[in-house]
Order: sequence, then C-alpha cells, then structure tokens
Amino acid sequence: MVRESPAPTSDEALRELVEALPEGVVTTDPDALEKYRFDWTHDATAGTPTAAVRAESAAHVQETLRWATRHQVPVVPRGAGSGLSGGAQALDGGIVVSLERMRAVEIDTASRVAVVEPGALNVEVKKAAAAEALWYPPDPSSFEMCSIGGNIATNAGGLCCVKYGVTTDYVLGLDVVLADGTLVTLGGKRVKDVAGLSLLKLFVGSEGTLGIVTRATLRLLPAQPPAATLVATFPTVAAAAAAVIELGRTTRASMVELMDQASVNAVEDFRPMGLDREAGALLIVQSDAPGAARAEEIAVATTACEVSGAKEVFSTDDPDEGELFVQARRLHFQAIEGRGTVLPEDVGVPVPQLPALLEAVAAIAERHGVEIPMVAHAGDGNTHPAIIHAPGDADAERRARLAFDEVMAAAIALGGTITGEHGVGRLKAGSLEAQLGPDVMALTRRVKDALDPHGILNPGSVISR
Repeated sequence: MVRESPAPTSDEALRELVEALPEGVVTTDPDALEKYRFDWTHDATAGTPTAAVRAESAAHVQETLRWATRHQVPVVPRGAGSGLSGGAQALDGGIVVSLERMRAVEIDTASRVAVVEPGALNVEVKKAAAAEALWYPPDPSSFEMCSIGGNIATNAGGLCCVKYGVTTDYVLGLDVVLADGTLVTLGGKRVKDVAGLSLLKLFVGSEGTLGIVTRATLRLLPAQPPAATLVATFPTVAAAAAAVIELGRTTRASMVELMDQASVNAVEDFRPMGLDREAGALLIVQSDAPGAARAEEIAVATTACEVSGAKEVFSTDDPDEGELFVQARRLHFQAIEGRGTVLPEDVGVPVPQLPALLEAVAAIAERHGVEIPMVAHAGDGNTHPAIIHAPGDADAERRARLAFDEVMAAAIALGGTITGEHGVGRLKAGSLEAQLGPDVMALTRRVKDALDPHGILNPGSVISR
C-alpha cells in the first residue's frame, strides 16, 4: 500500500512520465507547482508535489495513472481548487493531475443533456444551457469558480437543492479512469437505466479516491421560471429555524437560505447591501412556481414566517431585486475570509433538528471563545458554520480546531452528517467512522481496496489510514 508521504519520485521515473506525454503537459517547475499544493482551505499540512500533470484528454489521464501504478506514486486529482475540505491538497512526493485544461461543453438539446469535460466551470455549463433555453440546476455558492469535476467529486449541492436536488440527481453518465489506467463508461444519455449495479452513483461523491472523471453527461431542465423572493428578519436564530420547519410543512420553495447576525454583519462590513444589522437572523426564500401559484406560495411562506415570530417580511416579484439578496448570501464566504483564518464547516441534520444544531453551535462558540458566523441551506438542513481564529495565534488555532471537531460531533449526535456537500477530504477523514460506524467504514475500505488496490488515488482523503 502506498504511503501518504512517499519517497521522492526518481528522476528516471519522472523523465518517463514527461516523455510519455506531450510537451507542456507535465510541469516540475517549483513556482508552477506552488499553485497546485492547496485547495481553498489553504491548510498548512499540504505537501509539495513532484510534478503536476495538466491533462488535456482522457488519454493523458490514462497514461499518467498507468505510470503511477507502475511506480507506486500517489495521485491527487484536482479541478478548480475551490474545495473546502482539503480533498485536493497535494502530497509530498506525489503528483497532481489537474483537469483545468479539459473544458469542453456540448449541449444536446434533443436529449436535453450537457456532455462536459471535468474542467468546465459550473457557470460555463449554466451559460451554455441557458443559450438553448435549458438549465443546469446544481448551484453552489462558488458556481462562478468551481468545476464540474469538483462538483461531481464532492456531490456538491447549493442554494436551490432544497427543491431541485444535488449534483448526483443530474449525472446521467460518466467516463472514469481507474487507478490502473482503464477507462470505463458508465450510463449515458438515457433518462432511465437500471441495468447492473449502480456503479455510476458510486463515483459521484467519491472525491477522487476511486477514479478520475474525464467526461460527464448531465441532465438539463427547461429554463427556470423567474422567481419571486421573500426576505424575513427574525429576532433570534431559533425563531428563523422554527420558520424553516414551518415553511417545509406548507411550501415547496426553490430556495430557503439562512444568515445569522454575525454573517449579516460580516457581509455588510465587506460590501454594504442594506441588510438589517440588528436582526438575529435573516431568511431568503424564493418560489419559482408557475404563474399565479408563485404569488400564492409566497403568501403561504409569508404566513409561515409571521407565525414563527418574524420582525419584518418583505417580498418582491422582481427577479433583479430578489437577486440582490441572493448575492448578499453568496458573499458570505468572501466576507469572512478577511476576518482571520477560516475553518469551513459543512454539517447537516434532519430539518426538525435544525434549531438544536444552531443552539449547539452557539454554545460551542461561546465555550471555546471563537467566532462562528453561520449561513445555511436551511431548507434541507445543511449548515455552514465558519470557525474563525486569528492567524499565527497557536492557542486560538487550538480552540478553533476543538470547536471544529465538536461541531461535527454535535451534528452526528442529532442524527446528522459531517458534510452535506463540501466532502470529507482530509480535514474530516478522522471523523467519518464516528458517523458511519465500523461496519460501514469497513465496507467503504473494501470498495476502495477493490478499485484502487495499491492505494494511489488521493490517499488520506476520505479514508484515513
């Protein structure tokens, strides 16, 4: 089994890889390699790779993995590097396979699918679909910078998944290169296909530990109708959470996003948007129901907020005006980055447990003396507590990491999950068994060992050893 920190790859072996691929595909330049070390977590434990392979085709990926298997070199697949779980961090002595150059997007309007390469950005797929009056729903907050390959690797969600689901619900087919260089095609343009084991879904969310995706066939929907937007402010986060539960009983909103007071103020400090700084929490709710049903759904949502104790409820059927509030929500992560070093959390619970989770996070923040501003895809119980500490302060970092672990434990105790969409990566690998239990963890390792017997694919990510 390959080690997480292997001996440096020999010059002879590296020359073999360079000569097997076209000029410019492999780089060993230290300055160039620096950008391939980290994902968006910028974790100090990231290693320095021996080389980066900037693949331009599936054949390049195949050649690289055949070489890596022969020489027992660990491989970290990488998309846009926007991940928040350490899953694309480089390893000392390993190589990074970057898919950033594989950007093709093809829209098949008759089949209503997009056939895309993994380096294509989420926004590029959305724009290509929109040009044909179609829509690709998965909508991470980082949609303008994250890649489809990364979305598939982590089974990313986003703001509209409360109604439309997450990435796996739109993946109809994948081309995947396995650890030994074998290229397999799973699924295709068929809407229904139940032949054989559901291997397609096995690779969605596997975070590059089972294979490297080189092409995806994505289901598209007709263009989304214009949305009406409701914005409600609440005296407390608990009241907003109660409204989320009530909304789930009465409406099928296309978006239910929560911002707590710390998050609202962080955004206002970063880029003033006119949000209510005094509110304990803010809910942004959208309906894209057709015709008159849209206004009716907003009216029902208004009542749900009012009976739950909203201080103020505002609604608009102007899509541009509504988008301003959505933009404020999307600014959360950028806004908090300037406040210190961020440990991004991504825990989820069944929606009825949302108030208990929010209460637990607040208690953890107070107990450890750390700032934890919170946003949430509240309609499906997926929260993003962001633990912030002063850079260079060892004690503050210690307290932040304790808080990080306790937030995950709190979610598990409430029947929840340590990640809803960011993935496990390296940051949370040590906590996965606490959620899954030893039997499921053992089964996970058996699947990993069957598909990657030498352990070269993203070792240390998801499955800690």
